[in-house]
Amino acid sequence: MLPFLLRRTLGAVVILLLLSAFTFFVFFSVGDPALMACGKNCTADNVALIHKNLGLDQPVPVQYWHFLVGIFAGRDFTLGHCSAPCFGYSFATKQDVWATMMDRLPLTASLAFGGVVAFLLIGVGAGLLAAWKRGSLLDKTVTSLSMILSSVQIYILGPVVLGIFVYSGIMAAPAYVNLTSDPVGWFMGLLIPWLVMATIFTAQYTRMARSTMIEQLQEEHVRTAKAKGMPARYVFLRYAWRGSLIPIVTILGVDLGSLFGGAMITEFTFQLAGLGRLAVDSVTTLDLPMVMGVMIFSAALILVFNIIVDAAYAFIDPRVRLS
Repeated sequence: MLPFLLRRTLGAVVILLLLSAFTFFVFFSVGDPALMACGKNCTADNVALIHKNLGLDQPVPVQYWHFLVGIFAGRDFTLGHCSAPCFGYSFATKQDVWATMMDRLPLTASLAFGGVVAFLLIGVGAGLLAAWKRGSLLDKTVTSLSMILSSVQIYILGPVVLGIFVYSGIMAAPAYVNLTSDPVGWFMGLLIPWLVMATIFTAQYTRMARSTMIEQLQEEHVRTAKAKGMPARYVFLRYAWRGSLIPIVTILGVDLGSLFGGAMITEFTFQLAGLGRLAVDSVTTLDLPMVMGVMIFSAALILVFNIIVDAAYAFIDPRVRLS
């Protein structure tokens, strides 16, 4: 297991380097970052000053090297010292990129965490229940709803939910409150976005959980356990349920990347200022340091989650450890 994790970690580092290099050089091919940072009514003297302050007067490969070194060792700018991990200063706000991302991260992390918990509990629970009652009215109802919900998008469902619950006065508008200062306000402020995100992802997990559970119930070791006289509920929970988790964990690892995209759309739909909103605003204003920071940080999180998911296989299914 350890050599496998080391190989995956090395591969993740290579991917991050290639991603950062591609993004960095693409921005310089679009135009002069100093002009992007200068804004309207910019003079030649202002552009020259920005070149000097941000180190843009050096060759692009040298700038990229300084960018990589700054992530691990920090950098000195005219605006001040940028401590590691340093992604530079925003062209638009002149604020430290890392500090800005860390300020936005709790909201996006809360959205992602709550969304994952919601769609796993609802989706997997409904799928397992449908498999347990296979062929019943409950099974047909759950399957039909999952097919319908799989075609719904956040930017369509979000305004509908807002109109039903918020604009009618039933619930307050979604807002982020710090978890440590007000846990109840944190939960209620993000409840609607969580449920909307869960609705989008739940359909896939319901169908997957149902199909994999039905397959597991036909496995030889499950039939053997039933033949030994073990209670059906015990066999369902002890043997079949555990085996059905492998495909679910697999698609969860893939969906973690989609979850960031879903969080981005969710933040726009409900007017929440998280990392997703920051990424879109940075691309719109051609804010190279902020785009680089958000992209590398998000990619690193996704790669780490995928490695964790791969390691989780061994704990779920002993056959993975043996192989």
